[in-house]
Amino acid sequence: MNTIRIAAPRTAKRGEIIELRALIRHPMESGFRRGASGEVIARDIIVAFECLYDGEPVFRAKFFPAVAANPFLTFHTVATESGRLEFRWTDQHGAVFSDAADLTVET
Repeated sequence: MNTIRIAAPRTAKRGEIIELRALIRHPMESGFRRGASGEVIARDIIVAFECLYDGEPVFRAKFFPAVAANPFLTFHTVATESGRLEFRWTDQHGAVFSDAADLTVET
């Protein structure tokens, strides 16, 4: 279920501020809830997220148990050159997931 929906422009003008959005499908279980029969639901959270623009970080976030399921992030960066936007997140077990979008910068 560790998937992401990315909203990123395909093209932008050089120097333009672009909005990037990411919706990560993840249950984000805190470890504090109980199931129908009273058992504790095991903790299962994303601990880190980052967006790289041509390999350089443009946004980073740390997550904690209080973050809701399916976290939605919106952030901005400046379009400087054509390249790849990589969205990468890590769960509490150390598994790393990623997806990417290409950005073409016009002069």
